[in-house]
Amino acid sequence: MERSRPLARRPLVTLLTVAALAASGMTALSSAARAADADLARNGGFESGLDGWTCTAGTTVTSPVRSGTSALKATPAGADNARCTQTVTVKPDSQYTLTGHVRGTYVYLGASGTGTTDVSTWAQSAPDWQRLTTTFRTGPSTTRVTVYTHGWYGTGAYHADDISLTGPGGETGQPPAPPAGLTAGSVTSSSVALSWSPVQGATGYAVYRDGTKVRTVTGTSTTVTGLAPSTAYAFQVAAVNDAGESARSATVTATTAGQPDGGGADLPAHALVGYLHASFANGSGYTRLADVPDSWDVIDLAFGEPTSVTSGDIRFERCPVTECPNVESDAEFKAAIEAKQAAGKKVLISIGGQNGQVQLTTAAARDKFVSSVSAIIDEYGLDGLDIDFEGHSLSLNADDTDFKNPRTPVIVNLISALKTLKARYGDDFVLTMAPETFFVQLGYQYYGTGRWGGQDPRAGAYLPVIHALRDDLTLLHVQDYNSGPIMGLDNQYHSMGGADFHIAMTDMLLTGFPVAGDAGNVFPPLRPDQVAIGMPASTNAGNGYVSPAEVNKALNCLTEKTDCGTYATHGTWPALRGLMTWSINWDRYSNWEFQKNFDAYFG
Repeated sequence: MERSRPLARRPLVTLLTVAALAASGMTALSSAARAADADLARNGGFESGLDGWTCTAGTTVTSPVRSGTSALKATPAGADNARCTQTVTVKPDSQYTLTGHVRGTYVYLGASGTGTTDVSTWAQSAPDWQRLTTTFRTGPSTTRVTVYTHGWYGTGAYHADDISLTGPGGETGQPPAPPAGLTAGSVTSSSVALSWSPVQGATGYAVYRDGTKVRTVTGTSTTVTGLAPSTAYAFQVAAVNDAGESARSATVTATTAGQPDGGGADLPAHALVGYLHASFANGSGYTRLADVPDSWDVIDLAFGEPTSVTSGDIRFERCPVTECPNVESDAEFKAAIEAKQAAGKKVLISIGGQNGQVQLTTAAARDKFVSSVSAIIDEYGLDGLDIDFEGHSLSLNADDTDFKNPRTPVIVNLISALKTLKARYGDDFVLTMAPETFFVQLGYQYYGTGRWGGQDPRAGAYLPVIHALRDDLTLLHVQDYNSGPIMGLDNQYHSMGGADFHIAMTDMLLTGFPVAGDAGNVFPPLRPDQVAIGMPASTNAGNGYVSPAEVNKALNCLTEKTDCGTYATHGTWPALRGLMTWSINWDRYSNWEFQKNFDAYFG
């Protein structure tokens, strides 16, 4: 970058003369400027949380702060630079000064929409608070300017405090009238749909639940999610424009539906789930279904696989005698299924696995999936279905950016197929899913190809499936193994090998999280009875094995908030359903270590 040129030297007497001549008018001029100008930034010290600010990945902290009691902390992640913005009403053709204090590496402060030249300034490295300032002039018709701060990709968290925009205030007018016609529409066990009449002059609407603002939207409808079953909630809406919020609307009360059981109401409070190698032996050897101990509450028969990747035609072939010399006959196998069910166990067909890529790219493939899976369930009298799609089964098209409204055919068709199966078999149908962390928790940082493209389109691709079926889902047991490091809600990376990884990954499912860092697009939490933790049964079973002691630490933290180590969970969930493992066969190979520890822990 070009260095600033030094000022030419001027005779000292000339400078003193100019200063003397200006002194008499300086005070009056400064006073007049201060009288005309004002600090237009709202909550620039972040003393009221993020009120007035919109942040992709920001929060307020009590340390470090430059002044007052709070400051902003924002953490760039993936393709998100943790931008925080505020739109301010200004006067056309006027001069403004933007100032703020920052800490961190590559921290930016700027203004856009000025109508002239947008400006920014930055600190390359600020280990302590550093003042940034820049000026701009508004255009002849500019009435609104957006001020912002952001960090840079992969450089860690930054802090900001005491942000001010000094200059003449614009004409803010009056807040709009309160909305009328607030109505509660469709209701589920965890959501309520709301709609209201538009208000003239409103630029947005603030939605309140039981007196607390829960979201701001631009349209005249929204669905409030993350609610508890069988619970009454009071909703209000306020209209918003540059002048502020209107009074709130009349209150509408809605009661959520009862908790859906997802086919899992008759599972024990704490369940042990395991995969049984039913179509192959692997190095662990073949285990007959009748020989599976009673401790296993859900038994997933691995695997049903497609005739081709895109056919949707799923076949379940039992292990051949050449590979499994001790394999039981079909009659014995079906009798064992009936015996397990009589003992209160659930036996499911698991579709996919490492080698079973399934892509329902067409409606025909979707329909074939439904008919072929139904045929397997009916032939063996099974209780339901486990979706274990891995590899390249699920990915998102470039224009598919909202997990609540998916557009990609393989996603939409899978959701439709699973809903059809659920409707066909009724409330007792057990539906479980075993995605990898790449397809779920990685969605906190990345979703699909990303805002600017170039990301792996599989990132977070399970989220729309889980969300669409959350009221039908019996269990989600993410594979907390064979995984790379994943960022948790503490914005730190967590790696396999100890309790910490399971705690952080499970906390994300039970707390919910913004998808791709978008605070306005949050994946709602699942119920704790819908969540089991997926772990390998032994070192032979997969990467990420942890000892029984570490398993118990994870359970203690999540159910009792003890043994949590350095990760602070966002709640305590004694109703956490239990554990899943790959696999029953590998656990038998290891003298049932995983099962014995589960039995000892839950009694």
